[in-house]
Amino acid sequence: MRRLLSRFKFLSRAVHEGEHEHEHDHGERNNKYPMTEGGLCTTTSLTVWRKSLVISCKGGFTVIDSHGNLVYRVDNYILHPDEVTLMDASGNSLLTMRHRRKKLGLVDSWFVYEGETGKLHIKRSKLGNLRKSPVCCVRKRVNILNGNSGVQACVYRVAPDSDDKGHAMFTVEGSYADRTCKVLDEYKKTVAEIKRKEANSKDVSFGIEIFQLIVHPGFDPAFAMGLVLLLDQMFS
Repeated sequence: MRRLLSRFKFLSRAVHEGEHEHEHDHGERNNKYPMTEGGLCTTTSLTVWRKSLVISCKGGFTVIDSHGNLVYRVDNYILHPDEVTLMDASGNSLLTMRHRRKKLGLVDSWFVYEGETGKLHIKRSKLGNLRKSPVCCVRKRVNILNGNSGVQACVYRVAPDSDDKGHAMFTVEGSYADRTCKVLDEYKKTVAEIKRKEANSKDVSFGIEIFQLIVHPGFDPAFAMGLVLLLDQMFS
């Protein structure tokens, strides 16, 4: 595991050289966006590796910051689970995404819970209190008739005891398969971006297994990473 993490840190440093000045300037231009819980005042650039550091896992993610520090991890023991948990570097559960299937439904829906959930959809927060309600619902966009074909997914508020998700809080546009997409708020402002890695050296190629997640000021990096996990379940 140490060997894998050391290798990933090296790849991250190779990519992040020269990015700090750009992040500072970009953060100053976007600091008018309303702050959310867990949001930062500067742009956050994360390197996402589509691989778990646990050898026995069949799928997962490893996420580090521009200094090579482990920030988030996901360990999946099956390739396409109905429940995915985002953890911090210490293994604490931050978000749990649960897939809800409908027999005759065409819409692919995932519900996001804070912390860790069990079979009863109960959330345990850091304060130890329990709550049954999800934070939000993320739906895969199905373009049957006319519509914006560039929209891949929508994030909705979840009202208790209601299937009506109302107006989308956020939309994801672009192509996750190509690692080129953006998360837009209801005012069409970009709050997060998924981009391909561009190394300074021509001899280094990252492909689509290692990519970049840029989180703009005011948007929660953990929630942004949660959306990445759901896009991977929907489009991989």
